Amino acid sequence: MHSPWRRYIALGDSFTEGLSDPDPGRPGEYRGWADRLAAHLAAATPDADVEYANLAIRGRLLRQVVEEQVPVALEAEPDLVSLVAGGNDLMRPGADPDLLAATLEDAVRRLRAAGADVLLATGVDTRLTPILKRVRGKVAVFNAHVWSIAARHDAVVLDQWGADWILDWRLWDTDRIHLTAEGHRRIALAAAAALGLPEEDGDWRTPLPPADPRPFRTAVAEEAAWVRGFVAPWIGRRLRGRSSGDGRAPKRPVPLSLPRA
Repeated sequence: MHSPWRRYIALGDSFTEGLSDPDPGRPGEYRGWADRLAAHLAAATPDADVEYANLAIRGRLLRQVVEEQVPVALEAEPDLVSLVAGGNDLMRPGADPDLLAATLEDAVRRLRAAGADVLLATGVDTRLTPILKRVRGKVAVFNAHVWSIAARHDAVVLDQWGADWILDWRLWDTDRIHLTAEGHRRIALAAAAALGLPEEDGDWRTPLPPADPRPFRTAVAEEAAWVRGFVAPWIGRRLRGRSSGDGRAPKRPVPLSLPRA
């Protein structure tokens, strides 16, 4: 099976920008699951060019993604768009997953009306993560909306909530928000499978070997370091009305052809 898509545009926040997956070919830049998925699309279509753009910027809220990135994507006339956002919203106090879903559905409706196929994603289950597990109910409600939106508009869903392997802490960076390179590799393969591409490697479903238990003191020290290094700065930015993505531009703002496999 060849991929039917020739122009793929990725929209979203830091997850799609690719944070914590360093790009070996571009020092200081990130690769990420969307870049890897684009490579899978190109590999599935060796006899034609596949163009790819990534408009995602870290820290973006869902409405910012819809207002800033969706119009740019529509102008480029893509035939495949991944739209994964809302996680930054759900971590904020007072977030309303129903309102977020309405914003997401409006964007999906516009993209589908323009003829693009759309890839959505559910949020990861946060039940094993201290502090973040408090938003688990909101994430679950938003995920239910994602499935319903996909059904109404014939979109594809990358199911992260149901992927138990993704809960392994070794697939996450020390900030517990962003995946490691191995995590991004697996998500890209899961996304390719959701889109119906031939599986290059099915090992993404296989859990990592059992990890040695962490000593109690080590676990406590890591919790304290996480709060100091990531939670406190995140709260500080919120209080100042700042974002980690302020002043940043997309890493791949226009669709460019990928190397053929």
